Amino acid sequence: MGHAETLIAMGGAFVAAAVLARLGGRIGLPTIPLFILAGILLGPNTPGFVLLKDPHELEMLSALGLVLLLFYLGLEFHMDDLKTGGKKMALAGGAYLALNVGAGLVFGFALGWGTSEALVLAGVLGISSSAIVTKVLVDLGRLGNPETKPILGIIVVEDIFLALYLAALQPVLSGADDLAAAAGQIGKAFAFLLALAIAARYGTRIIGKAFATKDNELLVISFLGAAVLVAGIAEEFGVADAIGAFMVGLMLGNTASGERIRELVHPLRDAFAAIFFFGFGLSIDPGDLPMVFWPVLVAVLVTVVMNVLAGLAAAKIYGFGAQPTANISTTLLARGEFALILATMAAAAGLDDRLSPFIAGYVLILAVIAPLIAGQSAWLARVLPGGKGASEQAAPEPELAESPR
Repeated sequence: MGHAETLIAMGGAFVAAAVLARLGGRIGLPTIPLFILAGILLGPNTPGFVLLKDPHELEMLSALGLVLLLFYLGLEFHMDDLKTGGKKMALAGGAYLALNVGAGLVFGFALGWGTSEALVLAGVLGISSSAIVTKVLVDLGRLGNPETKPILGIIVVEDIFLALYLAALQPVLSGADDLAAAAGQIGKAFAFLLALAIAARYGTRIIGKAFATKDNELLVISFLGAAVLVAGIAEEFGVADAIGAFMVGLMLGNTASGERIRELVHPLRDAFAAIFFFGFGLSIDPGDLPMVFWPVLVAVLVTVVMNVLAGLAAAKIYGFGAQPTANISTTLLARGEFALILATMAAAAGLDDRLSPFIAGYVLILAVIAPLIAGQSAWLARVLPGGKGASEQAAPEPELAESPR
């Protein structure tokens, strides 16, 4: 693609996302499914005008959108939350993974597509979309709600599991039978995560001095460079780039510059997050969906049920009522970027041809309905134990999306 075509595609993606976001705001729809819909309609897999023939042309911008979303998530997560709530966070995250990954594995074997396929489906059904969850929390103004800390904690546990899961899955998909090599990859990923955690825990003062500047331009260049660099290094170590960006945000959020960084990253986060979801839509071919229609519907139902159970488990751990429980269950429902990574890995490994369209359909449905359900979680709260409807809902604080601290 030439220089002019690239600029037109990028500009068109931003404009399409902006137009649909305005329309969605007028009719009360969240922006995420609209960004995805724009990608589907303007992509190469649907008739009519094609803005971008090759979705890979936006791959770097999409990756930057994911990095910025998770970087912002890290900024919102206090180190004090990890120190004081680490045990509860581990229990809630462990319960979520046990229910959802376990259900995904059983579902995968029940389909009868193969063992490798079942292992892939365990991850697809088991891991939430950090990008969509973050965007839902921001859009609904729930960053200050009491149940948001457990939600972010579950995402952290999921991301740690994700790094180890990917390291273990890669040798299986490639047909490797060398257990020592597989163990080495897992060990390398864990060592990198441990190094980041130690830096976040004990290096805040040094990091704060390194980023101390009154010049906003220099501060933006510094934190953006750090987030992208560490995300890239994380991927080299077999850790998801998202968790690398999250850890950088976690470190910087607890420095003296944390508040300014949160304000400066907002426009970057929102702009490139739109491209991430638009790029996701570009990758979906609606024509492949009919052959996996029923398995997709069953998987969506299984995921909804498991998320409600996981929300109840987290609520019991934290002592929440019905409405926060409903918020946890519905906010974590979406699946997205990680499932797409697995679809790419499965295709490269030559697994069952039905796997890629299944993942696309499953992710698309949940990416569309999850933000809608999350916005109407009071309905779920009414039927949960002790539910009293919307009267129990934690008061949303829209301003917290802009200045949570």
